[in-house]
Parts: sequence; structure tokens; C-alpha cells
Amino acid sequence: MEIQTNTEPKPRLLLHACCGVCNSYVPELLLPNFDVTVYYENSNIYPSEEFDRRLEAAKTMAESFGIPFIQAPYKPEEWLAGTKGLENAPEKGARCSYCVAFRLAKTLDFAKQMDFEWVATTLSVSRRKNAQMINDIGERLSVNYGINFLGRDWKKNGGENISQERAKKAGIYRQNYCGCIFSYKARQKE
Repeated sequence: MEIQTNTEPKPRLLLHACCGVCNSYVPELLLPNFDVTVYYENSNIYPSEEFDRRLEAAKTMAESFGIPFIQAPYKPEEWLAGTKGLENAPEKGARCSYCVAFRLAKTLDFAKQMDFEWVATTLSVSRRKNAQMINDIGERLSVNYGINFLGRDWKKNGGENISQERAKKAGIYRQNYCGCIFSYKARQKE
């Protein structure tokens, strides 16, 4: 879907942010065309201390852009309940698809309640994430909410490298695993 530029007022976009690193670049790309608000919905993150570190980093980057930041309630037990039967699924498999769908559905639900016209996510900044899968889920779910989903592969044109450099320069927390209890345990084994 093409974006109309220079429209006033700018359409409102709720940007799901997974962490500070990914939130260090994507807002800059959106701000010329959208009235952006960052939404931190990440009940998948384990443990709670990790959630807090990523929350602070994402908030710091939103503040650096001068854009509003909203934290969704942290409900890891709700997220974990949906992983039943997927505990042994490989990284980038069915459990990851569930995780993306869970967070985007929560984001779309909030966007609907607050009359946002658009939703996007920073998830595709990482080389480790399948942008096509993320965007397909976002497109499919957005139809149920009557909200436009802006699907992009933010890692293109050096997006991940730019994000990493900005995060490093800002001195924010940079995580070393995806976020869920399963990726945490896998990282501990390495």
C-alpha cells in the first residue's frame, strides 16, 4: 500500500516496538508521513528483569524522537499459555509465528480502541526475523480490525546495522537473545 505524503493532519500510526535497538531507527522512517506513537507489547519476554531493561531502552529511544510511548500490561502467563504444545518448536517455527501473532493482535486491538489508522512493527529490523512471515501475519490480522498494516522489511538498506550503531551510540541496553523463555534457555546452553 502506498503512503500519501504531506497530508495534514498526518495519519496516526501505532508502532509496536520490541526493544530499544529496533526502536532506534524505524521511527525516523515513519515520522515524515505519520503521527507515530510507540507501543511496547512484549509479554513474551523472560525474565521480568529483561522485560524491564528492554522497556527502558525502547522508552529512551522513543523519547529521543519526541514521540509518545505507551507500555502494555506485562502478562507473561497469558503469552506462555498459548505456547502449549510448541515448547520444542524450532526457532523461526510455529512458536515464533504464534509470538508475532500474539503481540500484533494485542497491538491491533489497542490501536482499534484508540482510533489509530495504521499499525506497524519494528520486528523486521533484525536479520534473525523473517519479515515476510511478520508482514503476512500483520496483514492477515489487520483485516479483522479494519486498520491498515504497514508491512516493511526494515533491515533492508542497512537498517539493522544503523539500528545497532544508534543503540550503541545512545548507550542503551542491547540484548543477546530473542526474548522468550525458550530462547533464553537455548542461549544459556551455548
